[in-house]
Amino acid sequence: MFNRLFGKPKQETNALATLDKLNETLEMLEKKEKVLVKKAAGEVEKAKEFTRAKNKRAAIQCLKRKRLYEQQIEQLGNFQLRIHDQMILLEGAKATTETVDALRTGASAMKAMQKATNIDDVDKTMDEINEQTENMKQIQEALSAPIGAAADFDEDELEAELEELEGAELEEQLLQPATTAPAAPVQVPVGQQRNRPVPKRTAEEDELAALQAEMAL
Repeated sequence: MFNRLFGKPKQETNALATLDKLNETLEMLEKKEKVLVKKAAGEVEKAKEFTRAKNKRAAIQCLKRKRLYEQQIEQLGNFQLRIHDQMILLEGAKATTETVDALRTGASAMKAMQKATNIDDVDKTMDEINEQTENMKQIQEALSAPIGAAADFDEDELEAELEELEGAELEEQLLQPATTAPAAPVQVPVGQQRNRPVPKRTAEEDELAALQAEMAL
């Protein structure tokens, strides 16, 4: 365990040091490439000058050196490509290692928690909770049970009595005469009240009045 704990920072340090070294090498190759590009361009300018001076042999030598510089530039480009590839692989390996370490840490923590939590303890706790819940339910039922004179009342008799009251109330509503809202009084001048004819009641109104008189008796 201690080797793993103390080995992890060392491995991470080595990976970072390697990446730094690769970066330095890449910068060095890029600088060399720029120098060679300038030298190749210089040889081209020299070849042009020798060509204008009718010195063909010197111009060809300049072009040969230019070709050599171009070959070195191509070689440096391949070196840079390999270093980039190595850096990508190293960064990917570093990310993979960190991911595995994180997963391993999570698995260890989960294992420790499961070890600390015994299944027998969980079952015992659940049994205690169920027992306490049942006891509380019994206590609530005991407190809600009627006591004294109210305990002797018969629920069926009370329901029958309530039905009788509801039936009597309904019958009373059916026998109650229908009433209509009284018409608003019409103000008639005094002179016209003497000559106003008395309205006659219809047969239906006579029957309704006789029924009301019988019910009043």
